Order: sequence, then structure tokens, then C-alpha cells
Amino acid sequence: MTKVSDEIKEQLSLEQVVEHIRWNEGLVPAIVQDVDTREVLMMAYMNRESLKLSLESGETWFWSRSRQELWHKGKTSGNVQQIVSLKYDCDGDTLLVEVKPKGPACHTGAVTCFHNEIIGLPANGAEQDIKEEARSTADSDTRSSSSSSAEGRFEVLAELESVIAERERERPEGAYTTYLFDKGVDKILKKIGEEASETIIAAKNKDNDELRLEVSDLMYHLLVLLQERKLPLDDIMSELSRRHERPRRD
Repeated sequence: MTKVSDEIKEQLSLEQVVEHIRWNEGLVPAIVQDVDTREVLMMAYMNRESLKLSLESGETWFWSRSRQELWHKGKTSGNVQQIVSLKYDCDGDTLLVEVKPKGPACHTGAVTCFHNEIIGLPANGAEQDIKEEARSTADSDTRSSSSSSAEGRFEVLAELESVIAERERERPEGAYTTYLFDKGVDKILKKIGEEASETIIAAKNKDNDELRLEVSDLMYHLLVLLQERKLPLDDIMSELSRRHERPRRD
């Protein structure tokens, strides 16, 4: 029996894939997901040519509807996406591309394009619980009466630290903080990096409302890291106090 060449196998594979895809005006949406973190990075469109180039090169190629041209993700920035797997859904009208990214997916510098949170949704999971508890604590009569003192201003951090410790102990199912602790320190550090990047972007954009939200998210994830490492917030405060008490050299 004659052995089928790799080139013919690739051609057959591509032809089979194309037959199963429901093209809409020659395009199909492609969702790109980090194969390790499972985070959705971006959504773009592929046509037959960009799909072929993606399969041949092992890196993502897309079709730009605005520029009406093919584009190789990361060609300019270096943030290419190495394809691990490429699947289509049950209807054949959407692709799922699992990748190992070489850098941020978003042109803003954020890890994922989906970094704009819509607020006002019903509380769901520990992250929302923590935010709501911190806000309600800060807005309580007791907090208002003591907010003029330096000590009272930061009591909410101690309460937030306590809530995070409770989440780690109880690990409520489906909770965001449980997810962070289950994934471990690498995931927590990744989230800190993302929140730090988004804080920088908000500051550069001179958007104080966005900056307030991003700094709050960053501080929350830093407290999760301290809890994971069993480093009390009191130790951080003591270190800051020691630095403040040192004689100035200027």
C-alpha cells in the first residue's frame, strides 16, 4: 500500500475542516484561549486562507474586516500565538483555538482583550462577595465615624484580609477566590501582573474612575497572595512603619 505523504494528509485535513465549517460571507469567528490558564484571550475572524496559514504555520492568522486583509497575530509586536489545538463547535459556526501566547493578546498591553468588566451584575462568587463586603463595611456608620483617623481608614483592609482567609479555609464551590487558591501561586501572580498592567493603562489614560477600580482589584489580589504565602498584612504595615521612622537622608 502506498504511504500517503504528509502534504496530502494536510490537504485532506484542511478540506475536511472547511467542509464542516458554516462560513458566513466567507468568515467564521475564532475564539482564542490560553491552553494553560483557560483564559479567553480574544475573538477574531478567519477566512479559508487565514485558516490554511494558521494550520501550516502553527501560529494564528486572521482576516481583518476593517482593513480587508490577512494579518498574522504578533508579527509586529512579537506577541505571536502558538497553536496547540484547533476545534470547531457542534454547529460548525465557531472555531476554538487553544494557544500558548508569547505575550499579551490585547493591543492595549492587557493579557486578554476581555478586561473591561461590566459592573452592576448580581453577586456571584467570592470576588463579588469580597467587593460588596468591603464596600458595605466602608459605608457603615461605624466606619464613617472613625474614618477621620489614620487607623480607622485602613480597617477595611484587615476585614478584607479576614474574608480572604475564610475563603481559603472553607473553599466554597464556584467561588473566584477558591479558584485562585486551587490554581496556586502562579495563577495568583499572573492575575497580579494583569491587574498591575490595567492599573498602568488607567493611569496613562488619566481615568481616575477606572484607576480606582483597577487599584482596588490589584490590592485584592495582593492580599490573596499574602494569604497564600501566609504573610500577615501586619508584617507589611510594620515594614512600612519602620521605613517611615528611619532618619531621612535628604
